[in-house]
Amino acid sequence: MLEPEIVAFVERTKALYPGDRSASTVVEQRAMYERLAAAFTPPLPDGVRAHDAPFTSPDGHTCMLRLYAPAQRERCERSPGTVLYFHGGGFVVGSLASHELITARIVADTGLCLIAVDYRLAPEHPAPAAHDDCLAVTRAALDGRLPFGPLPTSLQLAGDSAGATLAASVAMRLRDEGVKGVRGLALVYPMLGVEPQSPARETEAEAPMLTLADVRRYSALYWGDEAGNEADRADGANGSIGGMRASVSARIAWTIPLEASRYDGLPPTLAIGVEHDPLRDDARVFAERIRAAGGQAHAPVGKGLVHGSWRALATSPGVRWMHGEVCRFLADHAAG
Repeated sequence: MLEPEIVAFVERTKALYPGDRSASTVVEQRAMYERLAAAFTPPLPDGVRAHDAPFTSPDGHTCMLRLYAPAQRERCERSPGTVLYFHGGGFVVGSLASHELITARIVADTGLCLIAVDYRLAPEHPAPAAHDDCLAVTRAALDGRLPFGPLPTSLQLAGDSAGATLAASVAMRLRDEGVKGVRGLALVYPMLGVEPQSPARETEAEAPMLTLADVRRYSALYWGDEAGNEADRADGANGSIGGMRASVSARIAWTIPLEASRYDGLPPTLAIGVEHDPLRDDARVFAERIRAAGGQAHAPVGKGLVHGSWRALATSPGVRWMHGEVCRFLADHAAG
């Protein structure tokens, strides 16, 4: 059952972001998404300042970064830690501005510094472009090469939806390369595979805000034909994804956390699923695999919530709980 405040949130959202948006062009969808985000985004909280700067990766791609810092601190490196935040939007929509409600509030409520990443979007830039951007920014953060001057050396990764895919896969790629330094991984309604996990894939296929068809459309726009083939195989195998890994090329396999062959050696992980979301069980399965490999992972479920509901922070008790869980996790793990 939806939380009453979430019912009102869904109705308000429908007026700004119609359910038939897939019939619009990608440019039009992005414009609608930005209007939706702006309607829920207040001014920066008192005590938080923001600063933009470009970052160019070693392979020559440039993306914008936005640093949010506690204004009361004379220098950002005196903050307890830094969070790299990767926004959601199915790899297709979203921007630095679209998630400012979330990123600014994390800083206001934790005292941490946060850097939001404006990675390349699909379909113009299919997989692994977004992951490559986020991986390059993370490596630069660990090496002290970001364009903001000295930052706290304690680094964590966070993201929602597709941004959670980016955060999780970057952490796994660094683990594979033997690169240390990421102290925590915070994921909210994560999209961790090209096809959602059961049973939510079936029971929440027509959930408000995000349907199974939406997930598959975004997957196809980012991962291409391989994502569509994966969805077809899932339907034909009654939801089983066993044996699908062979169908995903090495070029993009590392970008899909639930296609990984190992789950050990990851930083402590918080993966929050929400009740009414076809992606709900991605968080649970990911956490189960991490724990089975000897790691630390917690996967609470936001009861009565829907995908994208972090924007209802001002009105929803459930979203305030979810936001509080993220902030506590990041604050607790900033010092290792």
